Amino acid sequence: MPSEARSKSTSWFTRIILGLIIVAMAGFGMSQYSFDAIRGDQVIKAGSRTVNSAEFRREYDRYKKRAEQQAGQPITPEMADQNHLDTAVLNGLATREGFAELLSKIGIRPSDKLVAAQIGRIPEFFDPITGRFDKKTFESRLAENGYAPPTFDAVLRDEMSTQHWAVALQDGLTAPRAYGALASVFALESRDLSFFTVTPQSVPQPAMPTDAQLNAFIKESKADLMLPEMRVITIVPFVPGAAAAAVANAPIDPAELQKRYAFRKDTLSKPETRTIVQIPVKDQASAQKVTARLGAGEAPAVIAKSLGVDAITYDEKPLTALADRKVGQAAFKMTPGQTSTVQGDLGLAVVRVLNVTPGREVSIDEARPMLEAEIRKDMVAEKVYAQTQAYDDAHQGGASLADAAKKAGVPAQTLGPINAQGVDDQRRQLQGMPPKILEVAFSLPAGGESEITELGDGAYFAVRVEKIIAAHLQPLDEIRPLVTNAWMRREIVKALEAKSEALVARLRKGEAIDAVAASSGFAVTRAPGLTRQTAEARQADLGREVLGRAFGSKPGEAWTTQTPQGIAVGQVTNIRMDASPTAARLAEMNRGQLAQDIFREMAESAQAYARSKLKVKTDPERARAAAGFEPLAKTKDKPAEKKG
Repeated sequence: MPSEARSKSTSWFTRIILGLIIVAMAGFGMSQYSFDAIRGDQVIKAGSRTVNSAEFRREYDRYKKRAEQQAGQPITPEMADQNHLDTAVLNGLATREGFAELLSKIGIRPSDKLVAAQIGRIPEFFDPITGRFDKKTFESRLAENGYAPPTFDAVLRDEMSTQHWAVALQDGLTAPRAYGALASVFALESRDLSFFTVTPQSVPQPAMPTDAQLNAFIKESKADLMLPEMRVITIVPFVPGAAAAAVANAPIDPAELQKRYAFRKDTLSKPETRTIVQIPVKDQASAQKVTARLGAGEAPAVIAKSLGVDAITYDEKPLTALADRKVGQAAFKMTPGQTSTVQGDLGLAVVRVLNVTPGREVSIDEARPMLEAEIRKDMVAEKVYAQTQAYDDAHQGGASLADAAKKAGVPAQTLGPINAQGVDDQRRQLQGMPPKILEVAFSLPAGGESEITELGDGAYFAVRVEKIIAAHLQPLDEIRPLVTNAWMRREIVKALEAKSEALVARLRKGEAIDAVAASSGFAVTRAPGLTRQTAEARQADLGREVLGRAFGSKPGEAWTTQTPQGIAVGQVTNIRMDASPTAARLAEMNRGQLAQDIFREMAESAQAYARSKLKVKTDPERARAAAGFEPLAKTKDKPAEKKG
């Protein structure tokens, strides 16, 4: 949902674009809408507003990037297509544009002055030296995120319009007291629960099935038992782990070690750091006054404020951290406590050194373990590269995949049959199989071989498809244990259901639950005074399924529900309402949350109304094309051509 995307995003730009709007302005949902054809390069048309293919692609890329950040993994084009990301973005943009157009038509528009003031308050657009809004910083930050100033202005204007509408609507909105009272009653009611569990051990074990029964079961469960397309593949892996063993005892070249130390010495060593205060001044006269005031012990921030500037403090920073190169060079020649006027690249300034922390140079012996590890890592990478070149040379020279691998000193491994998810024909998941290898293997024809392909983390591979096995249903002899176990489980479940239905029928006729349970040797579990607040703590011993039925049934109603242990048979014998002062306090507390829920529903209704009222039009095919997907198949049966 869009609200989740806003709460989880860490990008300053995303926060600016999405803002603090309560309404789900982005609206990236999967709601169903009718799509009307529109002309020209228009993916969306909402009144006077249009979104073309390039604009849609930019919005799609931003949404996909946020989704990848939340998921913590990349989203492949196949995954995006399967999950209809283009449709989600299309619906979201159509709703957003329609709602913004409606707000504009009814006169909710921020002035240019208000928009400019809002932009001027965004810290990411401030100059780091002056601490004020800077046009160049503003434009560069927008360019980094693929926005031009006019586009950002339009997005911010829409955001502010929606925010003003939301604040006006929400201000003073209060849920009726009756709503709070109902929520309080719902939250504080307590229930007395009694149940027992009919376990698999309580029903007779079925006899072993005949072949006829198993074949009938296979026919009934054809969809579940069908094996998908599978392949037998041969993989040639070029991995650092195997190469590392070959170079583990190789000597380290002293010259290379010395070379790396000389190159890395500055970064490995700790540089000298200083605490420096810099106060910008206009001229030498001002500089002398600032120097005198600093000498008198006046605080730098107070002095800077009186001059209408900000004091810049560098706390324990190296020379490279100072923004003004000339100021830094001068400051790092001064002694602690010294104050000096410096003409820097960015203007005149009074600089005072408050503290100096000497640096420390790392010796080659201290850096040796790290540098040797780096060298060995490079040796491994070189070894892997040499293996790929040896394989490629042999393969290009006419050697088969297996022979080329042998000449490169790399083992070729044949696996399968295996499906695209890494599951073999015995329905076992193959552990440690990289998805990239399967992806490449299932893109090749029978007998096809891949080029050397990067796997990541310094590893490569080549793969050959030895055989393709079409999707099929295995004969009984190949899956007899699997089918037998499934058939036995089904028969046991049938027996459990029959027994539990017979027992619950006795409860429905009025027989006591203790008598019904005792007649079959079961013990009754009781949970008196169960509330929704205490239910979570009881989930471990009562079970989620039982608790769900307990709070969803009427007093005296008998029910059954499947649990991991069997089938539970139970009933709620009593329901009590809480009429204490706590209920009254909770009722009043609930009104705030209920008001937010009411507002959210009103906002969603307003968005739906805007889209319907303005007859927002979309072009899903153009949206798919802009997102980089193939057109949806629209094949129609055509009459066969007549032969002349």
